[in-house]
Amino acid sequence: MDFLSENVYIDAGFQHLCESVFVRLCQIVGTSVQVAIRRETRDIKEMVDRRVADNDDAIDVQSGSRREGFRLEGSDVDYMYWLNNHRVIFDMSQSEYYYTENKTLILSDSSESPPGFTLLELLTPTTYRKVQSACVPMNDRLYISSSLFRQQTQQHHFPGSIGHGPCESGKVGGLEYDLACCFACDFWPLSASSWINRCHSWPDREVVNEIVRNGCHFVPIGHPLGLHEHEEWRISFSLAEHKLVHSMNHCQFLTYGLLKIFLKEVIDKQSEETNKLLCSYHMKTVIFWVIQQNAVPLWCPQNLLAGFWVCFKHLLKWVYEGVCPNFFIPENNLFLSKVHGSAQRKLFLELHGLYEKGLACLLQSASFKYYIIYILYNPRLSINANEDRMISECDHDKELFTEMSCNTSYYPQNLDRCIKYLHTIELMIGEPLTQYQVLTLQRSTATILQSTAFTLHNMYTNTGLNKQMYIADRMSCLMLKLTAKFGLISDMMYIAMFYCKTFRFREALYITEMIKVKLAQSGLMYRKHVDPERYTEAVGGQSWSTKMRQAVAHDIILNNYACYIKELTLEKQFSIQNNWEITCIPLFVLLHFVEFLCYRHNDTTLAQTALEELQVLVHNDQGLYILDVLRDISWEILGICQQMTGNLQAALYSYQQSITQYPLNKIQNATHMRIQDLHIT
Repeated sequence: MDFLSENVYIDAGFQHLCESVFVRLCQIVGTSVQVAIRRETRDIKEMVDRRVADNDDAIDVQSGSRREGFRLEGSDVDYMYWLNNHRVIFDMSQSEYYYTENKTLILSDSSESPPGFTLLELLTPTTYRKVQSACVPMNDRLYISSSLFRQQTQQHHFPGSIGHGPCESGKVGGLEYDLACCFACDFWPLSASSWINRCHSWPDREVVNEIVRNGCHFVPIGHPLGLHEHEEWRISFSLAEHKLVHSMNHCQFLTYGLLKIFLKEVIDKQSEETNKLLCSYHMKTVIFWVIQQNAVPLWCPQNLLAGFWVCFKHLLKWVYEGVCPNFFIPENNLFLSKVHGSAQRKLFLELHGLYEKGLACLLQSASFKYYIIYILYNPRLSINANEDRMISECDHDKELFTEMSCNTSYYPQNLDRCIKYLHTIELMIGEPLTQYQVLTLQRSTATILQSTAFTLHNMYTNTGLNKQMYIADRMSCLMLKLTAKFGLISDMMYIAMFYCKTFRFREALYITEMIKVKLAQSGLMYRKHVDPERYTEAVGGQSWSTKMRQAVAHDIILNNYACYIKELTLEKQFSIQNNWEITCIPLFVLLHFVEFLCYRHNDTTLAQTALEELQVLVHNDQGLYILDVLRDISWEILGICQQMTGNLQAALYSYQQSITQYPLNKIQNATHMRIQDLHIT
C-alpha cells in the first residue's frame, strides 16, 4: 500500500487554517525567539563547563526535548554524563590520538551485535571503581557489561526513582528526569557513514562536519533480541540529534512539536494495548527523514499542516511495514522489539482510522480542538502569523530570565577552580556570541564571583594573618558589590550574608532593608510571578541589565563548597556527603533568616519580629514565595532560629516538618542530628 501518493489539497482556506495552527503552536511550543533563548542560554552553560573540565571530571550535558528547545507540559528533563578520562575507539589505530597514561581506552566490538549496538572491551586499566565492577570476562577479554554498569551508576538521587532503559528516572517537583551515564567517543561510527553521504540538501555541510567531528556516545542498554543483551551498549546520537533539530527552521520545529502533541493527545488515547508502542523518538525520526528526503517542497506557516500530514503518512507506512529505520543507521529497525504481531496490526488500524478522517483527526487533540473549531466557524477572522507580535515584552523577559537562572549556576570547589572559571569566561567574551549568550555569560560571571568571594574569605578566616585577612575581606567585598551592579535584586543578598558572616550586622541590615524596598515594588518579577502591566510600566523598554537590577529576583543558590552562613554548616556538610553541590533557599526565607541572625546580637525585640515573619511565611505560604521542593530547607531554617531562641518544642516541630518534605537539598541527616541535639523526650 502506498500511503504517500495522496496530497493534501491546498487552497486559501487551508492556508488560513495552517497559519492559525502555526499561531497556536507558537503559543504552546514557543516562538522562534523563545526557542532561541532556551537553546542559546544552555549552549553557553555547557561551553563553559566543558572548557573548565579537568581530565578526571565527569562531563554532563542536557539532552532530550528540553535541550531541543521544547517546554511542553509533561516533558521530562534528560541528562547524559560521562567520564572525561574514558574514551571509546572503533579500531586500534585510533589509540594513537590519546595519551594512555591519563586516558582509559575502550574498544567497540560490534561483530556479534545487531545494527546500532556493540560490545565494549576494556583495553587499558581504569581507576574508576564502578567501571571495574561492571567488567565481565568473555573470550579471554574483559568487557564492560551494560547491565552491571547501570546498577553501579544509578544512584537513585531522589525518592521514587527507578531504572528506565539506560537511565535512572524520577520526578522532582512534578518534573520528570532521566539521567544516563555513558561513554564518549570522538569518532563517527563506520556503521553510520551512509548518513554522511545522504546529506545532500539537509543538513548543510557545515552542520554535517560538526556532527561528525563531535563523534557519538554509548549508553548502557542492549538490544532485547541481541546475543549479548546484558553486555551490549547502544550507540547514541543524542548530541547529533540536537544539532539537527537546531538546524530546522521554525516551521519544521513546530511541525515536530505538533507530532509530539498528536502522539500524546491523540495516538496514545486510542487504546491501552497500543499507547506505549510509539514514542516521541519515532516522531523525531520521521520528521528527520521527511526533511532530508525533500518530501515537503516548502516549510512555511501557510503549508504547516501539509508537512504534518506527510509525516503522519510516513509513520503510517512504517507501522504497516513494521519498519522504522534509525536516521543514522537505517539497518537498525526501531520497531523491531515492539511494533510487531497483533499489536502492530492493532496500531495500524487505529492510525489508519485517523488517516481516513483527514486533518479532522486533529480535533481529537485537546490542545487544538476548540481553537480549530473557532477558526473554522470564523473564516474571515484575521490571523497575524507575525511572531514579533505574539509575545509581549514581559513574557519575553520572563522566558529569558528564567532560562538564565537555570543555566548560570556553577559550583567551583576551591579558589583554583574559581579562577579557572573566570579565566575561561574572560576568553569567551571576545568570541562571536548572540545577545542572549552575552547576557548569560554576564550572569554566569556574577555567580562565579560570588563563589570566589566567599571561598577567598574562608581561606583566610582564623589564620591570624591580619594583613592577608584584610586584603581578602576587601577583595571579597568588591567582588560582591560588583555582582550587585550587574546582577539581580536577589544578588544583593550575598552582600548581606557576607556582612552578617563578618559581624557587620548594621551594614547587613542596611542591605536587607534595601532589598525589601525593591521586593515591595508592584512591577517585581519573582521567578515567574509577575504582573505584566506593572512590570512593563516600571521597566518597559529599558535594557536587560537595568531590568535585572531593578525588577527581577530569584531564589538563592549557595555553593556547598563555600561557607556563607555558619549556622548552616551542618546542612552543607551532609549535603556534600550526599553528593549534592548546592543548597537552594527561597529568597524571602533567607531574607528573614539573615535579619534574625543580625538582630539577635543587639535587639531581641526585632529579632523576635523577624522570626515571627519567617514563621508566618513558612507556615502559610501556598507556593508564591516558597516552592514546594524548597520546603525542606525552609522548615529547617525556621527550626534553627527557634532552637537559637530556646523554643525547643517549636524547633522540634519544624525539624519534623522538614523531614517530611521533598528532600531536594539532601539535608535529612542534618535534620535528624539537630533533633537528637534537642534532647527532648
